[in-house]
Amino acid sequence: MSLDPKIIRYAQADNFAVFTTIRPDGHPVTQPMWVDADEDYVLINTEKHRRKFRNVQGDPRVTVTILDKDDPYAYVEVRGRVVDVVEGDVARRHIDELSRKYTGHDYPADSVFTERVLLRIQPFEQSEKSD
Repeated sequence: MSLDPKIIRYAQADNFAVFTTIRPDGHPVTQPMWVDADEDYVLINTEKHRRKFRNVQGDPRVTVTILDKDDPYAYVEVRGRVVDVVEGDVARRHIDELSRKYTGHDYPADSVFTERVLLRIQPFEQSEKSD
């Protein structure tokens, strides 16, 4: 399933996402995140030591809700699964791209504590809400 064009627009703009993963005990956990997308996948960038990464290793089902920065009551949502984890230079370059989108400059090297990873999320359900 390809991503809906509206989801791609929301994800490629400087809107924030709410990223929900499932802990080993079965409870959901949610964090605000930077977000991106290509034509087929929602993209989340994190580090290997983070709980969210460990969560998706155990259960790849996730939800990504992207809020319109100008109207938080308008949003798009993707329920899907992490189908690929990209490591190395590609993931590191991607966090710099995200940082430039959200802050105007590269991601600080001293803020990387373990290896960056890029999570590719394939949707199985997509929806939108707007007033």
